[in-house]
Amino acid sequence: MSIEHASITSFRGEHTRLGGTGDVVILPDSAHTAALAAAALGCEVGAIANSLLFDAEGEPVLILTSGAHRVDTAAVAERIGVARLTRADPEFVRRHTGQVIGGVSPLDHPAPVRTWIDPWLRQHPVVWAAAGHPAAVFSTTYDELVEMTGAVEVDVETESQEGTD
Repeated sequence: MSIEHASITSFRGEHTRLGGTGDVVILPDSAHTAALAAAALGCEVGAIANSLLFDAEGEPVLILTSGAHRVDTAAVAERIGVARLTRADPEFVRRHTGQVIGGVSPLDHPAPVRTWIDPWLRQHPVVWAAAGHPAAVFSTTYDELVEMTGAVEVDVETESQEGTD
């Protein structure tokens, strides 16, 4: 019997507290990219909700994006009303989420983090996201994810890219 990593146990508690109904799945290997997670789960890469933490001049901003999309940071910064978004470094991610890059979940952070969500995730009846550890994921729905995180919709790609996948 193996002992569950503390970050997964913590995630499970918060998931339950928030009324999450999906399953937490521990994968045999780390799935720190959407492509690896999709392959391990047998789903489309677009059904993976990447939890990407950005630094908005010292404030954390979490973008939940479809694994099929890349975030246009300049466009998203303008859409959410911040001067600039930069990819957070590992220390910033750990400080604001309590988790490591590749395993950042959309919930269970030390303090609330402003969160936005890619509306393309609506296309998938089941969405998968990290559960606090690179080898742990959980199933959810778009609506449940919005309810648990308080996320607001934002288009994450440039106008010319939207609708191309």
